[in-house]
Amino acid sequence: MGRVHFIGGEKGGVGKSLTARLLAQYFIDGATPFTGFDSDQSHGTFSRFYKDFASPLRVDDYDSLDNIITIAETHPDHDLIIDLAAQTSARLGQWIAESDVFGIFTEMGHKIFIWHVMDDGADALSLLDKTLDSYPQQDIQFIVVQNMGRGEDFDAFEQSPIFQKAQQRNAYCMTLGKLHAKLVQKVDFNNLSFWAAANNRDLMNTPERQRVRVWLENAYTQFDHFLKHDEEPQDTATVEVQDFASQ
Repeated sequence: MGRVHFIGGEKGGVGKSLTARLLAQYFIDGATPFTGFDSDQSHGTFSRFYKDFASPLRVDDYDSLDNIITIAETHPDHDLIIDLAAQTSARLGQWIAESDVFGIFTEMGHKIFIWHVMDDGADALSLLDKTLDSYPQQDIQFIVVQNMGRGEDFDAFEQSPIFQKAQQRNAYCMTLGKLHAKLVQKVDFNNLSFWAAANNRDLMNTPERQRVRVWLENAYTQFDHFLKHDEEPQDTATVEVQDFASQ
């Protein structure tokens, strides 16, 4: 059974493409076949770093969006990663509703994951609330990513009615640790995959490579929690990873 991962958050700059890249590297390291789609026409970050796995996607073009279904049909064993640019939810939602996309995936036996990547701002909470309301289907798995690289204090979210609402939808809440800013910049300027960042001795020194490895391992532990056991009934889980800014 394949899985379909819509990685969004609607807000720009919260780390959607970073999460898509991280999930792609997780699948590569785990020898899990996948196909990626990059809807950010202005930056194309996902396809820039993982060009052998991701292709452009236009959310304003049904022919382009329909290709997601075609790939799911022709490669039923593949996970699909759809990296959604900011402010694309309305057009995506229209395509999903008009084409009964989730019904198609259900018939195929594909499980749907909706990822909401967020910073610690109030608007990120309201956007999550809107996302939960937009997809009332009970068979959808929501994953909320609290990105410490884009926020330092998520207490307001965890004490909010929206967090309780996410819990009622059986969402998984994970915390994505912060990677050292200069290290992130080095990875980006050299167009490195996370595998290269963890292993390239010519561009990364030993402490840098190790920081990337530890960051990946902590993220992978959380991914394992809801991807390796996604068919088992489980309660909502909030799993913490450490902040690596001080390393």
